[in-house]
Amino acid sequence: MHMINKDGIGFRSPPLHGEAGSSACMSSCSARSGQQRLLQQPHWPAEESECPACESPAVYELELDPENTGFIAVENISSLLEHHELQLDPSKLEMLFALVQSNEEGQMSSKRSSSFRRAIANGRRSLQREILLDETGLGLYKRFVRYVAYEILPCETDRRWYFHQNRFCPPPIFMAIITVIQILVFLCYGAMLNKWVLQTYQLDFMKSPLVYHPGHRAQVWRFFTYMFMHVGLEQLGFNALLQLMIGVPLEMVHGILRISLLYMAGVLAGSLTVSITDMRAPVVGGSGGVYALCSAHLANVVMNWAGMRCPYKLLRMILALVCMSSEVGRAVWLRFSPPLPSSGPQPSFMAHLSGAVVGISMGLLILRSYEESLQRQCSWWVILLSFATFFVFAIFWNIFAYDLLGVQIPPPP
Repeated sequence: MHMINKDGIGFRSPPLHGEAGSSACMSSCSARSGQQRLLQQPHWPAEESECPACESPAVYELELDPENTGFIAVENISSLLEHHELQLDPSKLEMLFALVQSNEEGQMSSKRSSSFRRAIANGRRSLQREILLDETGLGLYKRFVRYVAYEILPCETDRRWYFHQNRFCPPPIFMAIITVIQILVFLCYGAMLNKWVLQTYQLDFMKSPLVYHPGHRAQVWRFFTYMFMHVGLEQLGFNALLQLMIGVPLEMVHGILRISLLYMAGVLAGSLTVSITDMRAPVVGGSGGVYALCSAHLANVVMNWAGMRCPYKLLRMILALVCMSSEVGRAVWLRFSPPLPSSGPQPSFMAHLSGAVVGISMGLLILRSYEESLQRQCSWWVILLSFATFFVFAIFWNIFAYDLLGVQIPPPP
């Protein structure tokens, strides 16, 4: 049996079949009859015996985690490596011991870390030649989970891991809640103004306390709440569709914390970028967060092109790029179109571009770190430091630059 840990270190148990024939096989099976399988998952089917001379499956029952806490003591793993009868190269054994001893917490976990449990799971999956698409007899929800796995994850190992450990609770509620609020706000203003497109031409719309306006930049909440307002039905429909089609699957796979962080980082970066580069323009729409999600997903697909198994991926990639470019073009046209005298400058398009930058940087790292700890990656801290530097710079810019540069801001509505 092959076992592969997360760092690619592999070893195998004593061979079950050799040139000595069935007697050697029986001897091998007898020798391992007292051994027990590591961390057997109850929802995984028991593997059939690799030896036809055995009457029962070769199942190990060793409980390194008897209370199912998700943690295994490092000393137990060390003892396993020392006493388990495995044919290990000395160099690989030394590397395994170094990996275990480098753990400062004294225990290894399955929760977003380089885990011994996941190493065992990877080893089990390497034995299963069939791919996840060959699973039969699945219910509607499990088929949807399998679809999401192939849409989001580039590695068959990660797909099987996600498929088997997925639970509906907690559900992907963040993107759903954001989308519902955006729709409700749009319906309220549409009914109040009796206008469903180009609402930014209406003065009452721009008076909303949710819209970011440079004249109201001291009201900090506007740097976030502008994501609930939209120019019209065309922008809302585009954003809501992408949030549900891409945001929800991403949230199912990577969790609410990571995807909400990515989305809100795109939203905040959008308003801050506009306050620096387009100082007279307001901002509306959730495009900063949407473009952060979409850019991260598309970049992840490109970086793992060979591993992605989603159908028609080239056609879908082209279609996504055309749609995103068209939305940016619409925003550019609206920004530089002659405004009505009473409406003032139209919303900026820079939030789209800054959201894409957030997605390609922070978002790509998040999506490539499925079930891995971000805090242990140097690139994660470099990205956080870069965003913190930009955030501090934007604060000072908004406090001092408008007066120093003599920017004439249109009077806020």
